[in-house]
Amino acid sequence: MPTDKHQPGSMVGNAHPTALTFPGLIMINSDQHNRRAFIRRGSLGIGGLAAAWMLNQDAAIAKPPSVTFKPQSFDLSPKQSHFAPRAKAMISLFQHGGPSHMDLTDPKPELTKFHGTEYKGEVAYSFANEASKKLMGTRWKFRPHGECGMELSELLPHTADIADDICLIRSMHTGANGHEVSIRYFHGGQPAVLGRPHYASWLLYGLGSETQDLPSYMVLTDPGGHPVDTVNNWSSGFMPPLFQGTVLRPQEPRILNLDPPPFLKGDAQQQNLNLLQTLNRRHADRFPAEADLEARIASYELAARMQTAATEALDISKETKATQELYGIHQDATREYGTRCLIARRLVERGVRFVQLFLAGQPWDNHSNISTGLPSICKKTDQPSAALVKDLKQRGMLDETIVHWGGEIGRLPVTQNQGAEAKHGRDHNGQGFSIWFAGGGFKPGTVYGATDEFGHKAVENIVTPNDYQATLFHLFGLDWNKLTYHHNGQPHIVTAGRAAKVVDGVLA
Repeated sequence: MPTDKHQPGSMVGNAHPTALTFPGLIMINSDQHNRRAFIRRGSLGIGGLAAAWMLNQDAAIAKPPSVTFKPQSFDLSPKQSHFAPRAKAMISLFQHGGPSHMDLTDPKPELTKFHGTEYKGEVAYSFANEASKKLMGTRWKFRPHGECGMELSELLPHTADIADDICLIRSMHTGANGHEVSIRYFHGGQPAVLGRPHYASWLLYGLGSETQDLPSYMVLTDPGGHPVDTVNNWSSGFMPPLFQGTVLRPQEPRILNLDPPPFLKGDAQQQNLNLLQTLNRRHADRFPAEADLEARIASYELAARMQTAATEALDISKETKATQELYGIHQDATREYGTRCLIARRLVERGVRFVQLFLAGQPWDNHSNISTGLPSICKKTDQPSAALVKDLKQRGMLDETIVHWGGEIGRLPVTQNQGAEAKHGRDHNGQGFSIWFAGGGFKPGTVYGATDEFGHKAVENIVTPNDYQATLFHLFGLDWNKLTYHHNGQPHIVTAGRAAKVVDGVLA
């Protein structure tokens, strides 16, 4: 493996402090070329002195061999992958709340056949006070689509049109029913744990950016507000903020203060920027390895370049009428989500490596009124999601762009009783659910894995979020187990050291 600092896996994070302090006793400098022991007179006995000497001689408190004390710097310059990549960019359409797979992507005739009868298996409920063990069949019809014969619900007519382009995984498993615990598992590699980088941050760390005029990791939020778990969804965690997601405003103007005031345009602005850059760099030289400072400087410099690039990238008025209609821009139900999907394509087209779309709150969390709530959110997202795949394909971009659609959990096969049957819903289920991919090396027209006859648990070819991460990294040309980042003296990988595998069965 190459060790050039621009190669994946060779960069190192925060170094250890250079000294350990034993309160009231001793301070030992751990620099290998200048080890000294400073002893407070009268406060250290012969035993303590001997212990300190032995620690120093044995280098017990010296830095680990994998950690350097040299100031670290980080940038987004393009970096070499471990091996030839299949994908160069990814658009994640994250569906917060847990789409009901047995009503959308995973037909269960036995569930419908035994509707209203008692479920014999064990069920873990999130809302035990509203729990029921009565099976609830789907209200909606499934039928096969495309040459592959993929069975999908009538609630997803546009997704049905791209059946031959998608890889549908029906055996996702987090093992937990909660939203946040599973979201952090998908994004950060470890269930429930805060403070870990999003896997997109890892991609930027390992591969850098293909554009110097736009942020390489962009987040498109919903006008209705942030998703559940808010800004944690795009955090760079213990990595420098240079690698975190850049949020576009959900309405116009999507970037505030992008254009300078008239009196600063042209030469005046350039002179100010040059002076600012000189002062920033001088300040940075005084405080090396300050990740926040480096990130701010990089942001200021990028902002100047974005004045032209971002304005052009976000202007969908230049798209043809046919393209806008494909995304549903002229329909009330799909206008907003369709606009964001179209912007995502335009960003990737201009070199942005990772774009993620979120919905406000968790609209797929259909604990009640699933008969009306589920069709409503499908109406908003189905056409734009399918349009994105169609549009990328017709532009020749799908082969190198991964599209992901899915939530953090699924739903239970039993009813969550909310009074009248028409108001019933489904509780959380992290034991088995569906997501799909298109492009970027995923096998099209494929169904992978299966849940049991009632859709409760994944039973065949189980896929975890760590497998999801390992597989994505493989398609980006990265060995997920070798891309390491040092934090607090420990090497970290995207899967947090948990068992993971590349899912070969979903690869083209």
